[in-house]
Amino acid sequence: MSLCKELVFLILQFFHEEGFERTAHVLEHEMGIFFDMEYFENLVLSGNWDEVEKYLSGFTRLEDDEYSIKIYFEIRKQKFLEALDGHDRVKALDILVKDLKPFAKTNEELYKEMTQLLTLDNFRNYGPLSLYGDSFSARKHMIAELKNIIKSDPLFQDKLNFPHMDKSRLRRLINQSLNWQHIRCAYPQPDPEISTLFMDHQCQRSHHSHSVSVENEPLNVFSLFKPFQATAPSFSCQETSTVTQSLVSDGSANINASSSLEIGFNSVAKVADDQNSDCESETRFSGPLNEVASAATFTSQTNSQVFNNHDSVPNVVHQVLTEGSPPTSMDFHPIQQNLLLVGTDTGEIGLWEVSSGKKLFSRKFRIWKIKNISKTFLVALVRESHISVNRLSWSPDGSLFGVAHSKHIVQLYSYHGVSNIQKHLEIDAHVGAVNDLAFSKPDKLLYLITCGNDKFIQVWDVNTGARHYTFEGHGAPVYSVRPHVKEGIHFIFSTSTNGEIKAWLYDNMGPRVNYDAPGQCCTRMAYTADGKRLFSCGTTKDGESFIVEWDESEGYLKRNYQELSKCSSNVVQFDTSNNQFLIAGDDHLIKVWDIDHAELLTVIDADGDLPASPHVRFNKGGTIMAVTANHNGIKILANHFGYELMQTSENVSANAYTVLSGTLKKLAVNPILTAVSTGATKGVSGEASPVKLCNVYAGEGVKPKLAAESIEILEVWKSKFNQPSQSQSLKLPSQVKTDKISGLIYTHVGNAILALASNGIHLLWKWSRNETNLSGRATTKVFPQLWQPRSGLLMTNDLTDATTEECLPCFALSKNDSYLVSASKGMVSLFNMMTFKKMRAFMAPSAGATCIAFDSRDSNVIAIGTDDFTVLIYHARYDWVISKLNGHSKRITGLAFSNTLNVLVSSGADAQIIVWDTIGWGKKKSCTLQIPVMKLPSDTYVQFHQDQRHFLAVHETQLAIFEATELGCMKQWDTGDNYPRISCATFSCDSQLVYACFVDGTVLIFDALDFHQQCKLGPSAYLPPDISSNACPLTIAAHPQEPNQFALGLTDGGVVVVEPPESSGKWDVTRSFTSVSSPA
Repeated sequence: MSLCKELVFLILQFFHEEGFERTAHVLEHEMGIFFDMEYFENLVLSGNWDEVEKYLSGFTRLEDDEYSIKIYFEIRKQKFLEALDGHDRVKALDILVKDLKPFAKTNEELYKEMTQLLTLDNFRNYGPLSLYGDSFSARKHMIAELKNIIKSDPLFQDKLNFPHMDKSRLRRLINQSLNWQHIRCAYPQPDPEISTLFMDHQCQRSHHSHSVSVENEPLNVFSLFKPFQATAPSFSCQETSTVTQSLVSDGSANINASSSLEIGFNSVAKVADDQNSDCESETRFSGPLNEVASAATFTSQTNSQVFNNHDSVPNVVHQVLTEGSPPTSMDFHPIQQNLLLVGTDTGEIGLWEVSSGKKLFSRKFRIWKIKNISKTFLVALVRESHISVNRLSWSPDGSLFGVAHSKHIVQLYSYHGVSNIQKHLEIDAHVGAVNDLAFSKPDKLLYLITCGNDKFIQVWDVNTGARHYTFEGHGAPVYSVRPHVKEGIHFIFSTSTNGEIKAWLYDNMGPRVNYDAPGQCCTRMAYTADGKRLFSCGTTKDGESFIVEWDESEGYLKRNYQELSKCSSNVVQFDTSNNQFLIAGDDHLIKVWDIDHAELLTVIDADGDLPASPHVRFNKGGTIMAVTANHNGIKILANHFGYELMQTSENVSANAYTVLSGTLKKLAVNPILTAVSTGATKGVSGEASPVKLCNVYAGEGVKPKLAAESIEILEVWKSKFNQPSQSQSLKLPSQVKTDKISGLIYTHVGNAILALASNGIHLLWKWSRNETNLSGRATTKVFPQLWQPRSGLLMTNDLTDATTEECLPCFALSKNDSYLVSASKGMVSLFNMMTFKKMRAFMAPSAGATCIAFDSRDSNVIAIGTDDFTVLIYHARYDWVISKLNGHSKRITGLAFSNTLNVLVSSGADAQIIVWDTIGWGKKKSCTLQIPVMKLPSDTYVQFHQDQRHFLAVHETQLAIFEATELGCMKQWDTGDNYPRISCATFSCDSQLVYACFVDGTVLIFDALDFHQQCKLGPSAYLPPDISSNACPLTIAAHPQEPNQFALGLTDGGVVVVEPPESSGKWDVTRSFTSVSSPA
C-alpha cells in the first residue's frame, strides 16, 4: 500500500472519530480506495437510490464487468418494483425507459417481461414474483445478494477492508512528531507551549539557570494536540511517553507487554522477510504482517447478537467417565469428535467413546526400548519411579497422538482404529519433565515440538525421531509451546514459568520477540479456530489468574477478562470455542466469556463436584466439552448439537474407524509393491481381489496398471450366494403405482427413506419409535408406514418434455430434512417435506437437470448438473444463478461438496472429474478416467468420504478412491472382462465399506481401504419370493448412522432394505460365505 493511500486511510479514520461521516463518505467516493459496505447497506435499506448509485459510481461503472452489470440491474429492478408497488406507473415507466433500458441489449426477453408488469394490477400475480413481500424485506434480501456479488467482484477485492490501526492514529503520529521536534530543541523547556502545527516547534530560550534533559525525562507532550470534541478519547500517560527501543544484535527486542509499542507478534513474520538484511532501524519491526484487517476497526462494532447468547455453550452433563487416577490432560480427536484421549497422574492413557461412556483403549506407562534411554533418565527413575502425563495431543489429521511425560520421555502412537493403536516413536526428549508438546507442519513436513524443565524447545521429525531444531533462550523451565502460521510464515510461541513469552522461526537464529505475560505468570497461549485472535491464560505464584487477548499487530494487551480468582492453587486451564467463547476452569466452576466482552458471560457448575481448577476441553465443533471432576472423574457436557452427535455416534462402532489418509500415504510410498501384495491377498470368499493402481490421466501421464483377473474369479462369480439366511431384508410396502426407482436417499436422522421413481413420483416411508423399535430408525425388523400428509398430496415432478428413455431423475434433501429439491427433466421443484406442497418451481433451465447437490455450507446454494454439459450454481432464496461452470463434454451425472476443502467435485458421462473452488467457482483440477477399449463412456458418480478429503468415483467399469486436492487416485477396482457392469455404489456411513450393485442383481461389499471383497449377495439372498427374479437394483443408499444397513431401489418400482444376519450384526471380514453352496 502506498504512503498516499495510507494517508487517506488516516484521514478517513480521523473523520469518523470526529463525527464527520458525510465528509468521510465523500472522500471515499472521490478516492475510490475503500468501499464502506455498512454505509452502502444503510443507503439501500433506506431506499435512497440516487445516493446508492452515486456512492457506487466512485468504485465501478455499469459497463465495467458482469458483476457491475448485475449490481446496477438489481438496484434498478428493486427501484422499478417499488414504484409499481406504490401504484406510481408514471415513475415506473420512467425507470423502465431510462434506467433499465441499457440492460435490454443483453437480455431482451427479460426487459419485455418487465414491460408487461406495467399492465398488471399487482405484479405479485406474475409467478416468479409471487413470493415478493414488502419493500423493506425485499431490500434486505437484495443487499444480502449484493454483498456476495461485491465480494466476488475483482474491482472491489482490495477495497472492502479497512486497515488495522490504533485509535486516533493520525493524532498520535502528529504528537510523535512534536515529541521528536521538542527533543531536538536547542533549549528544550519542561512545559512547552505549542500553538501551531503549521511550523516546526522550537522552544524559546529559558531565563532559568539550567535546562532539563529531555533524553532522561521524556516529556508528555502527547496531550498538546487536543481532539476537536470533548467526547473524543483522551490519551493516557502510558501512551504518551516517548519510546526509545534499542535492538540487540541478534535481532530480538525486549518488550514489556504493558507498554503500547510499535512492535508486535506479527513482527516475527516480518523478520522472516528481513532476516538477511543488515538494517538495524526500528522500522524493521514496526510493520504488522497483515496490513489490511478483516474489518473496519474504526467503527468499533461489537457482536451484540452473540453476547449473552450462551445457549450454544455445552452446559448439560450427559456422561461421566471415571479413570483409575486423576486426569491431567485431555484432547478430543480432530475428526472423530466423539472420541476423547485422556492422560492421568499415574502415566496411564485411555481413549473414551464419550457417547456410550466406554473405554475403548487403555495403556499404562512403560519404557519401550530401554537401550535407547539415557542414563540420566534411568537415574531419575530409580530415585522417583512415579511418572505422570503432563500433556497429550492429536496430530492435525488424527493419525498420530503424542504423550509428554513428567520425566524425559515423549511417546508417539499411530492410530488406525480403536483395536489397532500401534507404538510409533519413543524419544528421550528433555532432561527432567516434558511440559508440553504440539504438532506443526512447516514446509509440508510434520514435526513434533516439545518443551521441558531443561529450558529447551526441541523440534523432532515424527517419522524418524531426528531432531531438526533446538531453541534456547528461556531463563526458566519452558511451560508451553504454541505453533502457528501467518500468511505462510510458520513460527512458534513459547512460555516459561517465569512469565517470559518468546517467538521463534524455524531457523535456529534465536528468539525474534521477547515480552512478559501479565503478572509474569505461568501461561498458555491459544488461537481461535480461524487463527485470527490470540489469547493467553496463566496464574502467578501468588494465585492471581489472568485471561487476556493480545493485539497481534502491536503486541499489547487488547482485553483483560474479568472475574477470575485471585487465589488459585493451580494454574488455571482454558480453551476457546467456535471463534466465539472462552472457557476456564476456576473456583470449582466453568467460567464462560464472550471473546468480544471482558465481562463474565455465565458460569456452569456441571452438577457440582468439580476441583478448584478443573481442566476443560472442547471438541473441534465446540458442541461437546470435557471437564475434570473430583474422584478421578471426567464430566461430558453437550449442547443440543453435541447431544445429537453423541446419539448419532452411539450406534456406529468405533472399531470401524480407520484413518484413511494414513493408509493412503503408505500406499504412496511404493504403490507397485503395495498393489502386488494386495492383489495376492485372498478375500473372504477365496477369490483374488482385482485391485489396481488407478489408471487416470491428470496431466502427468498414466500410472502403471496391474492386472488381477483370472479364470478363478469368473468361476467364483458364477457361484453366487443366494440363500436368504445370509442377510436380512425387508421390502417396503406401497400401494402407489410407480415405475423403476431412479433415486433413493435416507433422511439425515435415519428414520425414513425417500424414493424417486422414473415417472416423477416421490415415496416416503417412515419408521416409528415403539417397543419393537426403540431407536425409531430404519430397520428390517419393523414395517414402516408409507407416509402422506392429510391432504393426500403426492410430491410429483414436472415431466414436461421428458421421456423415460432420456430422463435422469435427481433429487437432494436439505440438511434438516425440511425441504426437497427434485427434478425429472422438467422444472426443478422445491417441496416442503412436512406438507408435500410444491413451494416453488424455481428454475427452468434450457437443458434438463441431471443431478442436484446442496452446498454443505449454505442450504440456499444448490449445484445443478444439466444435460447441456454445465453445472449451475443456483441461489434458491434469491432466485438467481451465481455461476455457470463449463468444462464437461457430456451431461453431468455426479456432484459432491466438501465442507472441509471448500470444493465441489463434478463428474459426467464423459468420464471426466473436475474439482471446482466454491469461493470463486473457478476450476482447480481435472482428470479423466481411463475407460477400457471397446467400452463406451457412461455415467460417473462421486461421493465424499467421511473425512471430506477423499471421494469415491463410480463408473460402470470401475470403483476408485481419489484424493480431492490433487486428484490423485489412491485405489481402484476394475470389473475387467469377467464381471458384469456396475449399476450403482456408495460408501457406508462411516466410509469403511463400499456397497456396489451390478446389472445382474449381485451386491458386492468391499472394504473401502483396499477394495477387498468382504461379502457377496445374489438377488435371491435379499429379494423376497414375490418379486420377479428379473428385478435388479438401479440405485443404492446407505443408512446415515448404521454402517451395515443399505437400501436398494429396484427396476420394478420396489424398495428393499438390507442388513447382515442378526447373529453377526455386521458384514464381517471373518465371516465366510464360501461354505454355503448355491441352491440347485
